[in-house]
Amino acid sequence: MGLTVYAYNIPEPEQYRQVYSLLQKIRPNILILTGHDAFMRKRNDIYNIDNYKNSRYYVQAVLEARRYEHNLDNLVIFAGACQSYYEAIISAGANFASAPKRVLIDMMDPIIVAEAVAYTPVDQFVPLANIISNTREGISGIGGLETRGVFRKGMPGL
Repeated sequence: MGLTVYAYNIPEPEQYRQVYSLLQKIRPNILILTGHDAFMRKRNDIYNIDNYKNSRYYVQAVLEARRYEHNLDNLVIFAGACQSYYEAIISAGANFASAPKRVLIDMMDPIIVAEAVAYTPVDQFVPLANIISNTREGISGIGGLETRGVFRKGMPGL
């Protein structure tokens, strides 16, 4: 895709402990926090964070990332995984999250979102409907907020 990517394999319970220092070191404009998650169906209440395997860690990691950068357009965050607590992750400060209908998402879905953000000009909003329609589960799997792109043109030839 022509993007510079720094990838770290950090277990979900450790992500919030490491995200702030990694953000200081790398200074990205797009952050993906993902891995695995699951809603424990036996517990029934989708609005109780204790009913998810890892959603609490995504929420904590987003809060730490927002401690580093408050502005939703200066640091665009995708967070969550299969069946994550979408509303809690968005409320914590993520621009995009999974999974509004507690479905399984494809491992490429966060990358589809990041690519759209990376190649949308900074003076335009990322086309939410287009992004979501290109993911496996659509609006059931990915949702988000109006967010500006991060692509900047330069002249001459930059």
